[in-house]
Amino acid sequence: MENNIGAADRRTRVVVGAMLAVVGLATLGGLLGLGPTIGAVATLLGVVLVATGLVRIGLLYRLLGIDTSGSR
Repeated sequence: MENNIGAADRRTRVVVGAMLAVVGLATLGGLLGLGPTIGAVATLLGVVLVATGLVRIGLLYRLLGIDTSGSR
């Protein structure tokens, strides 16, 4: 598959995703009182953002025809 995530988008996804994952894990660990559902959703969303940032392929971007990589 062709990359469709550019450098700025990649950095943003990795940073925001890592922050969400940390908040989610802290919530699941009982350090934050946001509830287990919010903790699980934040962790999952964070992991997905970091993963798509690292591989530079966003499936939702592909479905919507968005390309921030500048390759087209």
